[in-house]
Amino acid sequence: MTRRVEGRGSRLEVAPRMGVAVRLLRTTRAAAVLVATGIGAACGGASGDGAAADSAAPGPAMTLGLQDVAIARTTELGNTVSLRGSLEPARTVIVRSQVGGTVRNIRVDRGSDVARGQVMATIEAAGVQGMAAGARAQVAAAEAAVALAQRRLEGARTLRQAGAMSEIDFRSAEATFAAAQAQLAAAKAQAATTEEAAQRATVTAPLTGSVSDRIVEEGEAVGNNDDLFTVVDTRVLELAGQVGIEDAQKVRAGQAVVFSLEADPEKEYRGRVTRVDPRADPGTRQVGVYVQLPNQDRRIVAGQYGRGRVVTGASRQQLAIPEAAVRDTGVASYVFLIENGRLTRRVVSLGAHDESRGLVAVSAGLQEGERILASPAPGTTEGLRVTILSDTSAGTRPAPAADTSGAVRPGSGGN
Repeated sequence: MTRRVEGRGSRLEVAPRMGVAVRLLRTTRAAAVLVATGIGAACGGASGDGAAADSAAPGPAMTLGLQDVAIARTTELGNTVSLRGSLEPARTVIVRSQVGGTVRNIRVDRGSDVARGQVMATIEAAGVQGMAAGARAQVAAAEAAVALAQRRLEGARTLRQAGAMSEIDFRSAEATFAAAQAQLAAAKAQAATTEEAAQRATVTAPLTGSVSDRIVEEGEAVGNNDDLFTVVDTRVLELAGQVGIEDAQKVRAGQAVVFSLEADPEKEYRGRVTRVDPRADPGTRQVGVYVQLPNQDRRIVAGQYGRGRVVTGASRQQLAIPEAAVRDTGVASYVFLIENGRLTRRVVSLGAHDESRGLVAVSAGLQEGERILASPAPGTTEGLRVTILSDTSAGTRPAPAADTSGAVRPGSGGN
């Protein structure tokens, strides 16, 4: 029969016949935490008294996996601000119809490369073409009228000099010539307007890039300002992110940015900050930051999810540990050092923070290669015995007190 004793923060189950008690502790880490306690009278056929078991128990023990241990190592580190989001083309233009008509002669499709000014399609707009032809005819008529008015003015001038024409008739010839010139100017202006409208029936690429979308089909009727194509320039990609106000104060246009892509996280790319919003969003209190990544060879496909680290301070070789390993009392920061099979609280002085990698520099308190608890669970205390699974598998497991006092190890028979 097993007797249960409720303790503060834990539950104790006592098996009188075995003379041992096993206490399970909760932990937020992936490794199971097992606290084994021994009863002083276990080897000699103990009486099973719970109070005697508690009085003879050694300190608790924690079993750690590799993911629970961090090693202080020197790495390239500097102050950074993290951004994440989709890498989109820095320039995207939606090509719209500027006249109504029927789409003809489509020359490009999705994925087609285009140069600025290249013809992509034409719009058959009979009314516009007729207006342009009529305007050209009016210009020709106005030019003929000017030529006739000019000859008459020259004849009137000759007659006036000879005294054969009155002053009023001469002035009338001058006015006729000026009116003909004005009519020609008006006809040319009208022709330019209609010609421009006719030219708009020819759809051309607004920039050098690629067609990312084609909305219309051959023979489709479109109205003025209908979407036809989308053209993007992927030679420069842009990530639009948001950061907190405190981080935004550290970011400036021109600062270097280190990019990594979700599809290839091991490779790094470098770009620059192009602009920072001048005010925070009233709802989120976040500030927009825009960074660009050169992509001249267009090997990076736009639309990928990327992460950027804005380098706000000079990078250099520094001793670094995970930020999650650090605890703060409000007065000092500390970590739990794994030393001689136990946890030791060690005060540390911190330096630069690399938010994107979750690292922080340690300027004092740790040495290269020392092992610490990667993310201490709530309630972790100094002096707790620890066993690292890698140590056990390598035959270098430190001998904890429970191993020499009759306590039950995980997987042992218990007798």
